Amino acid sequence: MKRSTPTLLLSAIATAVLTACSGTETGTSGSPEAAPKVPAYKITHQDTDGNQRRVTIKVTSAKGLRAVFNDAAAGLKDDAGYFVEINCTTGGTGSADNRLANGKKAVGHMGAASTGLADGKTEFEEQQGATCPAK
Repeated sequence: MKRSTPTLLLSAIATAVLTACSGTETGTSGSPEAAPKVPAYKITHQDTDGNQRRVTIKVTSAKGLRAVFNDAAAGLKDDAGYFVEINCTTGGTGSADNRLANGKKAVGHMGAASTGLADGKTEFEEQQGATCPAK
């Protein structure tokens, strides 16, 4: 079967466009961006019903708190407002945690109403001066 020049030209252009669009995403350094490594953490409490749900996480280091929050928040899928507390495993007392960070996530209309965030949005804030392990 003989192809015409315009058909071959269109095929070559389509191949070039598809190849250009299928590259690896890179940062400003030009190297591929790896997902940040998530430090070890443990969810010690998670409400499973209600419009406002509390999630408590314990960590052994103050490093990578945003990655911990993002990883935990990715698993929160029910229609609700989630309030996430990240605490150090040391430095707390029976009545007060060694809080390192707080976050919220809105899922669905109820989550938006509960948190004040738009559906699917998150908010995260580290506590200034908090250390883990506690000094």
